Amino acid sequence: MSKYKKKKKIRLFIKVLLCLIYLFIICILCFASFKIFEEEEKIIPWNEVQKTNQYSYLEIFEMSEAFAELPKENKQIHFVMEKEETGEWHTYLMAIKKEDYSKYKNIIDYTYERGEIAPSKIKVYGYPVEINNNIKELAIKNITNFVPIENEVVLTNENFEDYLTNTYLDTTLQKTHEFNYFVLTLLLVALALFILLIFTIFDKDKLVDEVDYIIEKDLKKQKKKKTIHKSINSKNNKNSSTEKKKTDKDTIKQKNQESAPEKKKTNTKTKGMENKKAPEQKKKKSNAKATEKKQKNEKVEAKRKSLEKGKISEKKKKNSIEKQKKEEEEELEVI
Repeated sequence: MSKYKKKKKIRLFIKVLLCLIYLFIICILCFASFKIFEEEEKIIPWNEVQKTNQYSYLEIFEMSEAFAELPKENKQIHFVMEKEETGEWHTYLMAIKKEDYSKYKNIIDYTYERGEIAPSKIKVYGYPVEINNNIKELAIKNITNFVPIENEVVLTNENFEDYLTNTYLDTTLQKTHEFNYFVLTLLLVALALFILLIFTIFDKDKLVDEVDYIIEKDLKKQKKKKTIHKSINSKNNKNSSTEKKKTDKDTIKQKNQESAPEKKKTNTKTKGMENKKAPEQKKKKSNAKATEKKQKNEKVEAKRKSLEKGKISEKKKKNSIEKQKKEEEEELEVI
């Protein structure tokens, strides 16, 4: 049961780890695709435009009459002025539809001092379009009719882009949503990972089985290595113990060999001392035995004497009793 529980724990750990990895990657992919989509859908200011596919806006407070027309496209080009909060102003080119002229009439009239009340700014949206040579030439000719004399600049082909840039804002172009294949691939990968996540949760992911199998293999290899190391260590310990025993025996033998002559000397000394003490001990033992015999004889004699004394006393008693009886009998006879 312990092995089964261990396997179950390992498998659960792998499942949880894979689920977390899948979730982490899915979140990153979704966040990246959202950011890319947001950047594409973002409407940026005209002065930050870098590509022609960027949808942008302008806040105009002054606008000229049309100085160029594109009859095929039903467009007309105007000078427009944008004023920043700092007070600085910038001149740009803008294209509008002919029928939309009425929307900008109040600003155009105020620009040419045909109106006294300053209209509010108009925010216009569109895509940047490159300025062709015809529009460029017309803009160079007509810029003096729009810019005040005190701010007049001598515009040429060389400095044109420095003042008016190389594009104009085309308000006739509606916002388009281009299909982004990169975002689509990111979302498909996220979807595939989400499906794998569901499979792992319901224990149907083959990757978990493969990882589990690899981990089991590694564990078995580690166990084998451990057993081999243990057996080698046990053998080494046995060999070292046997070597120690041998060395101990050799040292004991050497010590015995070294101490043998000293022991012989001590044994001879003790034997000589014992031989000297032997007759004295024998004499002492014989004397002790003799005294014990005397004591026993004395005790026996004392018992005999006491018995003899007891017998004499009994005889005396008997004689005294007999004498009394005789005297009593003699007195009776006298009576």
